[in-house]
Amino acid sequence: MPRIDVADPTSNPEALVDADLDTLATALYARTDDLLKSCPQQAPWRPAVGICPRITDAELVTLAVMQALLGFASEARWLRYARKHLHGLFPYLPGQPGYNKRLRGLAATMSWLIGVLARDTSLWSDDVWVVDSTPVECGRSRETARRSDLAGWAEYGYCASHSRYFWGLRLHLLTTLHGLPIGFALTGAKADERQVLLSILGDPALTTDRAGQIIIGDKHYYGRDFETTLATAGICLLRPARQGEPARPGTQYFKPLRQIIESVNDTFKGQLDLERHGGHTAPGVLTRVLQRVLALTAAIWHNNHTRQPVMRSLVAYDH
Repeated sequence: MPRIDVADPTSNPEALVDADLDTLATALYARTDDLLKSCPQQAPWRPAVGICPRITDAELVTLAVMQALLGFASEARWLRYARKHLHGLFPYLPGQPGYNKRLRGLAATMSWLIGVLARDTSLWSDDVWVVDSTPVECGRSRETARRSDLAGWAEYGYCASHSRYFWGLRLHLLTTLHGLPIGFALTGAKADERQVLLSILGDPALTTDRAGQIIIGDKHYYGRDFETTLATAGICLLRPARQGEPARPGTQYFKPLRQIIESVNDTFKGQLDLERHGGHTAPGVLTRVLQRVLALTAAIWHNNHTRQPVMRSLVAYDH
């Protein structure tokens, strides 16, 4: 992507006035390019001597986000579309194998960018978070479960929201009330949600100077030791009372606020096609999930800096 003279959204939010896909792509490319130049250790390693890539890491990240926002689950179809409609933004595009390989190599970079962009919003300081997990189905036949490269990580689990069993993984999300991803993890379908949340909160960047932070979860986030660990970290857990427990404080807020995380999950599945990720290997599934989490984070980041009324709205970017 040729460098376009666009103001850094962190220093001049008013410069980005049109909340559409072109301005989001330009802003994201400029920000990612600057970040990778200032933090080159976050980019995939490549030898100092050799052939210089014809498409930069910042361009590939931007291309991957646009793919997720426009709803192209197939990489081959996406590259055909991009060659026809996005030649002005991306003069060179790799073939599908090269695109897939480069994106896998950028998995750690995308994970890092999610955190950087999230911290670059006014939503990062919100004192209420919501937590939940959602299934990431990876196959339906018994033969797939036996022979897939995902076997051993993916496993059978139960989705209470849809009253069904599935074979695959779970995406655990910790978000603000506006849907901004604060932390996330991709685990087997049977992973203990409480332990996963504690591992997410193990990142000091999330808990430092967060005394009094509130996390709202469902009734599966329970246990004396679990709640004691959170309280020691200065985190207040709000959840519905389980059967046989006395009423817990904050019950009147659970229904409307719990619906927020369900709405975020629906954004991933309905608009970002999480269930049609198309990955068949562990690196492939991880990369495609990160691609979608980064797309949502980038959209909220852009909406926040352009002062859009609905932070999680993707309508301006899906066409």
